[in-house]
Amino acid sequence: MKVVVLASGRGSNLQSLIDEWQNGSLPIEFVGVGSDKVKAHALIRAENAGIVTRAFPRDNYQDREAQETDILNWLEELGVELLVLAGYMRVLSQEFIRKSDYPIINIHPSLLPAFPGLRAQKQAVDYGVKMSGCTVHFVDEGMDSGPIILQEPVPVYSEDNEQTLAQRILRVEHKIYPEAVRLIMNGKIKREGRKVIIQTDS
Repeated sequence: MKVVVLASGRGSNLQSLIDEWQNGSLPIEFVGVGSDKVKAHALIRAENAGIVTRAFPRDNYQDREAQETDILNWLEELGVELLVLAGYMRVLSQEFIRKSDYPIINIHPSLLPAFPGLRAQKQAVDYGVKMSGCTVHFVDEGMDSGPIILQEPVPVYSEDNEQTLAQRILRVEHKIYPEAVRLIMNGKIKREGRKVIIQTDS
């Protein structure tokens, strides 16, 4: 399966995928890593792993549509079969989603549908929940609203702040994101409307 990752920042979730790929436990074909930021550390991680990279900085385009058209053309050239968002901070337009004939997945630092959008960890701490976590989901035309593939809870302690909770959730993200890609790659995911069924070998 040909996989492309889009990332905007440090790329720690990208690195978790690269690590699994390099040790042979995630036998995908990593065909590209793109970013909307030229200096994103995710691009350095990809280059160090020998993966093709490309930047699509916003200042190079007259509008969002032109940027997304360039990204879509690049993905088509690479023959992408699965698009993985790993800290990609641009919300994909409805037109982008409609034109994509391959699944797009994302990981979010909360137990969706709770706390969608930015700074989900701060939302959880401020709300006073006792449990948060992370969610891998298919991307649809809404905000963090696509069908849920995997979730894992992470406790929220009374002494937590946004940063401490984010760090604990991130460690779990690094575990379940490669697992979600592996399930998709192995054909273990079946979608029935909003429900995602994980098929077993039994």
